[in-house]
Amino acid sequence: MADDPFEARKLLRGARSGTLATAADGGQPFASLVTPACAPDLSLLLLLSNLSEHTRHLRAEPRCSILVCGTAEGANPQTAPRVTVTGIAEMTDDPVQKARYLAVHPYASRYADFGDFHLWRMRPLGALLVGGFARAVRLRQAELAPDPAAVAAILESEASIIGHCNSDHPDALAAIAGAAGDWRMVTADVDGADLAQEERVVRIDWSAPVPDAACVRTELVRMTREALARATH
Repeated sequence: MADDPFEARKLLRGARSGTLATAADGGQPFASLVTPACAPDLSLLLLLSNLSEHTRHLRAEPRCSILVCGTAEGANPQTAPRVTVTGIAEMTDDPVQKARYLAVHPYASRYADFGDFHLWRMRPLGALLVGGFARAVRLRQAELAPDPAAVAAILESEASIIGHCNSDHPDALAAIAGAAGDWRMVTADVDGADLAQEERVVRIDWSAPVPDAACVRTELVRMTREALARATH
């Protein structure tokens, strides 16, 4: 379906934890809990300790996969939407990507600069989306990835979008977040945005992928109106 890549990206961008699968010596699979964040182009960012088992594995074999899950509809965990992404991981010292990771996981700033922690970037090569019980679809890299032109357009405007929303529309951000307090927008991309209040970070999804900053504004106006309408009923 046309919406499958968007659904998969929403799961990935909204995930605050996931399962990283790596290969130990001899090919033995190994799974561990990680806390991913997404770059604008959907690359997955991981802050990993040199002392961890999975980091040792990735240094020897960069091929890996990451599973993230949504919320189950009921008691059966199999009704939860989830996506498994396969790809290649590499260490990066890009300060822009590190700042993006910390925007989504602000608590990690306590140890992010420790000498044994490094940022890793996993470039997706494909995915398996399970939208719920007995609904699965494979997505090739080209299908999963967001439109490069849209990624570039939003990235170019991201700082101005965030600055405008935080300085001029804090009440709207709180309404969209659904909780009172000092909410700030900390990221914006083609699929949605992240709002933060101290160490609490929530993901908001656009109704559809957006191509430019004007469409981001349209989405935020819509979400604000819907939030205010809910509050009056």
